[in-house]
Amino acid sequence: MSDHESDPLTSTAMVTTDKASRYLQQLCKHFGHKRPVNFTPEHGSIEFDFGACTLSAGEKMLTMTVSAGTPEDLERMRSVIASHLERFAFREPPAIDWR
Repeated sequence: MSDHESDPLTSTAMVTTDKASRYLQQLCKHFGHKRPVNFTPEHGSIEFDFGACTLSAGEKMLTMTVSAGTPEDLERMRSVIASHLERFAFREPPAIDWR
């Protein structure tokens, strides 16, 4: 297997919000009940069996990067993270555009 075959697939979404740190911490605390997480008000990471998510909160921007080993798991990571953020941010539905 070459190095490229073992590289995880990644996708990033940048969400404009005044509550970036709040949402980062909310996501990490929520998943922390069942998944390994690490977080500060500015950075976070969540580990899943099928992938991982790293989060970064700026003053008006939440950056979420998901990674996984297969395209199907990458799509699952996008869906899981986006659906939870949408639930937490229901008062200001976020525009989540994965790239």
